[in-house]
Amino acid sequence: MMIDLVTVSAIVGVLLVGVVVLTRKPADARRVVRWSALVITVLVAAALTPYTVDDSGAAASYLLGVPVVAATLPVLAQRIGRLTVVADVVAALIITAWGLLLGLGIGGAFLPVAVLLAAGVVGIRALRPSTTT
Repeated sequence: MMIDLVTVSAIVGVLLVGVVVLTRKPADARRVVRWSALVITVLVAAALTPYTVDDSGAAASYLLGVPVVAATLPVLAQRIGRLTVVADVVAALIITAWGLLLGLGIGGAFLPVAVLLAAGVVGIRALRPSTTT
């Protein structure tokens, strides 16, 4: 029940970010997507921590830590100013793989963030107005 609630909350969060990016069209939409993905991932991990610790004990640190570290990569790449798109793709792939690996348990709650990161890579380029006339 708790996992379902957290998963639905993550989906709602991702949808809200999508609506904000599509309607407000912020100047740096990828920045909004990256930070939102990190915040949603941290909130999902925090919400699942008691359940995961009860179920898996000390293993909870890496079960929940891998997606958080992966979601941190794009934010760090953005701060450094290099390989941001690569970091977005790598983070989305890591979170997807980890989510599928843990899919019967807590992993599904992290999958909406992977979709958000992938949409940020693919969709934001389409939002930019054309500079050619």
